[in-house]
Amino acid sequence: MSPEALVTAFCAEWLTGTPESIAEYFHDDAIYHNIPMAPLLGKAAILEFLRGFIGAFGGIEFTIHHQSANGGTVLNERTDRFTLGDKPIELPVMGIFEVSGGKITAWRDYFDMAQFAQIGQS
Repeated sequence: MSPEALVTAFCAEWLTGTPESIAEYFHDDAIYHNIPMAPLLGKAAILEFLRGFIGAFGGIEFTIHHQSANGGTVLNERTDRFTLGDKPIELPVMGIFEVSGGKITAWRDYFDMAQFAQIGQS
């Protein structure tokens, strides 16, 4: 599977997948960094985060608007949709994925933290 196809499948997995099935896309030593929060280092830490995040929000729909790949680097501009309580949330995100050996070795997401903070206050 090409890096771009892997990232597309990974993004789709968030809607109906489990924390474990999503974590399988990562290399054991992967880094996941939601900018500006602290990065998560290693697949075990990523899985722990996924369990809490998906437990709080349920399935998340990633709508990819634009995606481009250059070798093992894939960039996508997307909207992440999820529910907080009974409130639907849409969050614009720019993601950068580094893929090697059929696994994600690094994932960085950039989004407006102020917008995300306002979600909890609404």
